[in-house]
Order: sequence, then structure tokens, then C-alpha cells
Amino acid sequence: MSQIEIKLERPRVELLFAKYQEVIGDDYLGYRNHVYRTITYAMHFLDNDEQYEQLVETAFVYHDIGLWTDRELAYLEPSEILALSDNAQHQWGLDPDALRGAIHWHHKISPYKGPHAKVIEACRKADWIDATKGAVRKGMSKEHIQQVEQAFPNLGFHDTLLRLAKDYGGSTLVGGVKVTLGIVKW
Repeated sequence: MSQIEIKLERPRVELLFAKYQEVIGDDYLGYRNHVYRTITYAMHFLDNDEQYEQLVETAFVYHDIGLWTDRELAYLEPSEILALSDNAQHQWGLDPDALRGAIHWHHKISPYKGPHAKVIEACRKADWIDATKGAVRKGMSKEHIQQVEQAFPNLGFHDTLLRLAKDYGGSTLVGGVKVTLGIVKW
């Protein structure tokens, strides 16, 4: 079993978050750790190939951000728009189709098989691992998941998602249905 590389500091992630930290507010540390966990898993699936690192880091900073910036339960499109806009405005040079795809397909239930499949599929699997708190492992060992969760504690992130579903949807049930219809891809 290969070791999982855990980077405790990611300067690009912190730089990208700086613009949005205030709007995320009290939910910031929980979301930040979710982002670090998912980046770690995705990069492991990509054999820590540096050619994907900026894209993966950027995609995960933005992947759920529409929950806070647009206060939307169907947050994929608002998150994509922000990521693509910032990519163009700041001339990061990330492939817009790969960036959009990593965000758009991260809740897809079945494997992604389209353009940029390697990186999009790594991001999809990484988010499923973290969204389920490791119940769905996508080939990741329990030991690796425990190491990553220890490095980046949950800090109530999953509770935050339930709270936002209730706040934006009127109830946890209605919010949960709206989230499912708005973000889950088949």
C-alpha cells in the first residue's frame, strides 16, 4: 500500500480562499478542511502528478462555494461561474473545460467518462469519500482516510451542510430534496 501524501499547507488554496473567507464566515474552517481532504484524496488518485495540482486545488476551493456566495442549494452552476470568471480575470491559465467539469461532475453517481476524465473522476471519487465520511471509499484505504481526517478534522462541516439545507430550503427535508435535485448527476 503506497503512502498518502498529506500537505498541511497549500499556498494556492489559501490565496484563493482569501477573496471568499468573509462570505463563508463561521463555516470557513469546516469548508477549508473539507477542501484540503478532497484535494488530498484526488491527488492520491492522480499519483500526486503536479500537472493536475493547480486545477484540483482550484476546483475544490470553488466546488461548493455557491452555497455561500449565492445562498443556493443548486450551487454547482454558481460555483462554476465564479471559478471560470476568476480563472479568466486572473489569467490562471487553467483549462476552463476541465475546471468546469471537475466542479460540475463532482456529485455524479456513476463514473465520469467524458473529456478530462482522469482529473474529473479523481475529483468525483474524492468528494464522495469525504461527503460520506469514508463510508464510500472508492478504493481508498480506511487507514488513508483516517490519516487525512486526523490531519484535517471535520469541524462540523457535515452539520453545516444540514443547517444550510434547512436554512435555504425551509426544512431539512425540503432542503435535502432541493440539494439532491440540484446537484446529483446520474
